[in-house]
Amino acid sequence: MVAAYLGLGSNLGDRAANLWEATRRLGELRGCTVERSSRLYETAPVGSQEQAWFLNAVLRVETALSPHDLLRAAKRIEQEMGRVPGERWGPRLIDIDVLLFGEKRIASAELTVPHPELWRRRFVLVPLADVVPSGPLADEVRQRLEELGEQQELRPWPT
Repeated sequence: MVAAYLGLGSNLGDRAANLWEATRRLGELRGCTVERSSRLYETAPVGSQEQAWFLNAVLRVETALSPHDLLRAAKRIEQEMGRVPGERWGPRLIDIDVLLFGEKRIASAELTVPHPELWRRRFVLVPLADVVPSGPLADEVRQRLEELGEQQELRPWPT
């Protein structure tokens, strides 16, 4: 089993319900167990500002799936939940990204790990900090957050 981190986002419909449903479905995958879930955070959209704010979360999962199989399963869940292709950084019912997969570094046509925007997105790093155990990765997340500062608006979502 490998620890992997998944970023979830939604800005259409019942955003919190979309994140919870995606979490439930990920937890039902054979060979995948959701170990921890971050708080939900509301964040301003990246790209076009003419859209609703997002709710974001990060999951820590333990998985026996390969990185590419985990990505395929995540994309299948997105489709089953009703996500339709749209503009880059546009509105979406659900978005599931593979952020980290153990210590692996992957650069393929389908998947890049660590996620190419991971270290530049406060809306991913803050919830990631919620679920990363103490150690070198937690230290790196804290350092990257300090470097980013408060440049991206983010607020905890009421529970």
